[in-house]
Amino acid sequence: MSKLVAFAGIQGGYKVVSQVEGELERALKSFDASSKIGFPNTAYYLPVIYSLTGLKVETLEDLIKPLRFARGLLPPHIKGTNHLPYLGPLLDAGMAGIFAYEIKEALRLLYEPDFYVVGEEPDIAAGKLWVGPADDTILRKRGVEFVDGSAPGFAAVVGAAPDPETAKMIVEDYQKKSLYIFCAANHYGKTVIEQCLEAGMQVGWNTRIVPFGPDISSAVFALGFANRAAMAFGGVQPGDYKKMLLYNKNRIFAFVNALGDIGTEWAVAAAGCVNWGFPTLADTDIPEILPTGICTYEHVVANVPHSEICQRSVEVRGLKINITEIDIPCAFGPAFEGERVRGGDLYCQMGGGKSQCTELVKMADMGAIEDGKVIIEGPDMESINERDTPPLGIYVQVAGREFQPDFEPILERQIHHLVNYIQGVMHIGQRDISWIRVSHGAKDKGFTLRDIGVVLHAKFHQDFRKIVDKVQVTLFTRPEDVAKLTERAKAEYRMRDERVDKMTDEDVDTFYSCTLCQSFAPSHVCTVSPERTGLCGAYNWMDCKASFEINPTGPNQPIKKGKVLDPVLGRFAGVDEFVQTASKGAIDTYNFYSMVNAPMTTCGCCECIAAMLPSCNGVMTVNREYSGETPSGMKFTTLAGVMGGGASSPGFVGHSKFNITQKKFILGDGGLLRMVWMPKMLKDEIYDKLNARGKEMGVENLADRIADETIGLTEEEIMPFLEEKGHPALKMDPLLG
Repeated sequence: MSKLVAFAGIQGGYKVVSQVEGELERALKSFDASSKIGFPNTAYYLPVIYSLTGLKVETLEDLIKPLRFARGLLPPHIKGTNHLPYLGPLLDAGMAGIFAYEIKEALRLLYEPDFYVVGEEPDIAAGKLWVGPADDTILRKRGVEFVDGSAPGFAAVVGAAPDPETAKMIVEDYQKKSLYIFCAANHYGKTVIEQCLEAGMQVGWNTRIVPFGPDISSAVFALGFANRAAMAFGGVQPGDYKKMLLYNKNRIFAFVNALGDIGTEWAVAAAGCVNWGFPTLADTDIPEILPTGICTYEHVVANVPHSEICQRSVEVRGLKINITEIDIPCAFGPAFEGERVRGGDLYCQMGGGKSQCTELVKMADMGAIEDGKVIIEGPDMESINERDTPPLGIYVQVAGREFQPDFEPILERQIHHLVNYIQGVMHIGQRDISWIRVSHGAKDKGFTLRDIGVVLHAKFHQDFRKIVDKVQVTLFTRPEDVAKLTERAKAEYRMRDERVDKMTDEDVDTFYSCTLCQSFAPSHVCTVSPERTGLCGAYNWMDCKASFEINPTGPNQPIKKGKVLDPVLGRFAGVDEFVQTASKGAIDTYNFYSMVNAPMTTCGCCECIAAMLPSCNGVMTVNREYSGETPSGMKFTTLAGVMGGGASSPGFVGHSKFNITQKKFILGDGGLLRMVWMPKMLKDEIYDKLNARGKEMGVENLADRIADETIGLTEEEIMPFLEEKGHPALKMDPLLG
């Protein structure tokens, strides 16, 4: 290892720590020592410091101790007469620099609380480009993508490319590999984010191009995001620094791309990242650290050409990405799913109230279709003018020796994601209320409606290879043909809904597991039944059944119910046996239909969390999109932080939105009639279902009897409303008997 790189990193550590010591001293003279310090909307304080030391920084005075700790980490300066192994001291200096950078960013928010935009996207019109530290809502929303593999890792890009075209090439290459791109720092006043905007790209969490901040200190937000993921999903305890760093090395596949001249401040940041197992690749001629040790392979690699930096980074980090090229003129991948085709960039659109857009997947006989054939019945893009709103019918026929009619809606739902993966094409909705918008950019690249068929054929084969042998796609663009398809499709939808809605847990002798989240929450085992959908909302019983058919060794395994031990609470001998094994003994038992008595475990990916409200003799639930306070005294982020690591927490349970109106929802505790509070946005979303289920249980207009944040945020505030409306929970047996 080069003495030069060790010298630069250690010098950088001294420089950064000293600078921040001066900033803290000035702040203590300007503000009261009790002034609040922290990043917005997180239960993890300053997450790097909290996760590695256990120190909870809440006030300005609290910054003194971690900064002294950082000073204590600084090793002696490198001397020419000493022959020492430099990596250890360099790592200590790097960690000192990372601590100082996090404190620097906390002080920035003290002086400039509005410096960063709140939310997922920058406010370009207002000139506010930087989103700063992700709040816990974003962490949990995006965390599922790291769980299910749709986001295999992230590239932390600091500095700027030589020009916007090069920046776009590098960033799009990472997008195609489904990676997040966390951007920070500037090179002589220029940033990759500004270059992406100059190149016409959309930035923000939705496109996975995240503009953290303009300075190298902002790169600490990437490490904070990684450490919070370990605490939220992996059960790593604050202060367990060894487990924290090993978790990141082994499970969070990240690396740094340094674009531009690397001074001592960048060098110490790179050294700090090595502690996490995150290597740095630079486009300049800097001293390298090539031997393995902390990182999986090399630690610092120099002189990487821009055309090779993406692939080389993936190789150095040891990240395995399976990419199969799809022959369409536009870029394709999950990173483009969050793109929006707005009015100024709109070329044409199908559906969305402007015309009819319908999707249908049907099983076909093997000899009746031709694999890979895409038929266009009517005009394609060459006959569609700017601002036209033609109708569209997407009819997919699938044949396979293992294919079953039950799999049709599962593949049909994939159309939404797969069309969205096409760069410059936006898809909203499903079934007969779909909406597809095509941008000028996609049209200019040569996109045609036929490309939708090419994508569906390729991806159905890739993702469902066990059950799919042939795929033929027909796209209808004449109004009369689309009308015929829509009429047929609506009849199919009704049959499917009736079949699924009528299924009960008693109808089947097999449930299914889902252990997708065990990579982050090792003791969590989600069991999915017909009346207990997966708590993330992404999987129901039929989805898991299909998944097992596709991948018999995957995360969705069949579970024989076995003996019914408690029909009211929903406890089954076969489930208990499976859960004990799958959780490696951490969980002995749980109940399907109760949140009071041994509820199901919860990971960090749940759509909603329910909690008891004892004074109201009822329960509340809160969805992850709601960021406000609740009558439980905890926000969604706090609730998830407390119970989201795979624990079974009596009095609390994670669940999906759909599960709320299923017949077995907390039936062992009184069922849906116990629901006394939920956010208005959630109540409006499922209003009709709430009333329908309430009527089945003998209560009219149940939704109007449930309080929300407009009524109150404490049990005391909502109780008069519940009494006035005659809420049924007030007359039920005590929740805690």
